[in-house]
Amino acid sequence: MPHWLALAAAIVTSLAGQVLLKSGAVAEGGFIAQLFRPQTIVGLGLYGGAALLYIVALRRIPMSVALPCTAASYVVAVLVGHFAFGEALGVQKLAAVGLIGVGVVLLASA
Repeated sequence: MPHWLALAAAIVTSLAGQVLLKSGAVAEGGFIAQLFRPQTIVGLGLYGGAALLYIVALRRIPMSVALPCTAASYVVAVLVGHFAFGEALGVQKLAAVGLIGVGVVLLASA
């Protein structure tokens, strides 16, 4: 059970890092300015933390199950992109997200 919690924490932490990287990318300025924004620095730190949590999870969860489970973050990322950043959300994206969700559930229960 602790390894599944580590995997879930890795997924959430990675997603939070991705959201922070996106928020740093939409601000004014060039690439170099983006690198030194607080959102970017914290986002990169969260990615590092997510990697450490993922390593813990891999100690007991097969990679063939753990890695596809990280696709659960794609489902949330589509919703965050839509509601927080105004990205388009059409029928095709919703269908794709549904398929990803079903795939993650099937793999996690295997």
